[in-house]
Amino acid sequence: MNSTRHRVFTAGAVAVSAALASGIGVRLSGYGVPVALLLACCLSCVATFSSLLFRVIGAWSTTTHRCTRPGCDFHVSLTRADSAENRRWQEIAAHHPHRSR
Repeated sequence: MNSTRHRVFTAGAVAVSAALASGIGVRLSGYGVPVALLLACCLSCVATFSSLLFRVIGAWSTTTHRCTRPGCDFHVSLTRADSAENRRWQEIAAHHPHRSR
C-alpha cells in the first residue's frame, strides 16, 4: 500500500471514529450527562475506535512469510514493503537455518 493511500485510510479512520463518538455523545447528552463526563466518554470512544481501525489498516497492509517446514515457527511480518523487499524476505523464510528439537 503506497504512502498516500495509507494516509487517506488513516484520516478516514479518524473521521469515522470521530463520527461514531459524536453519535454516542449526542445520544448521551439526551440523558443529561454532565459535559465533563460526556467529553471524557467521547474522547475515549475516539481513542478506542481509532485504535481498532488502525490495527485493521495495519493488518491489511502487512504480509507474513512463514517457514513451510513442519514444526518450525519462524515467520517474518512486513508492513508496506515493496515487491523486491517482499521477495527477499520470502526467500529468507524459505532458506533459514532450522532449529533442531
